[in-house]
Amino acid sequence: MLGSISRGIMSRVQCTTNGSNVTNSFFRNLSLTFPRMGVDIDTQKPGDGTTFPKKGQKVSCHYTLKLENGKEIDSSRTRGQPFEFTIGKGEVIKGWDEGLTKMSVGERAILRISPDMGYGARGVPGAIPGNATLIFDVELLKIK
Repeated sequence: MLGSISRGIMSRVQCTTNGSNVTNSFFRNLSLTFPRMGVDIDTQKPGDGTTFPKKGQKVSCHYTLKLENGKEIDSSRTRGQPFEFTIGKGEVIKGWDEGLTKMSVGERAILRISPDMGYGARGVPGAIPGNATLIFDVELLKIK
């Protein structure tokens, strides 16, 4: 991507120095995309639509974590034991604290969490590479 941006800048410089009208049409039609930072939520099964967890509340959920390449890393479903944590206390990655507050009880969703809201550049040695986007299949079972 940087290569194409550099060529685009070079084209504009060349067009400007040549006095060409191509510059404006080139940049009007230029489309750049950048990776989204944060948490994307794709609802698979709606919840009750009214009961959302708030900071300080304990939640119980099932999850499966995969990397973008499809490799499964962890699953509470496999263990047969729901995972519990308190929203907003730093017990989990930031992406979970943000994502779960947007889910209602009973909802199942795919949370796509960017590295800045996951494990960042350090990753988890031996399990999750640095700067990995995390794909969580999460079901919010209850708020305690």
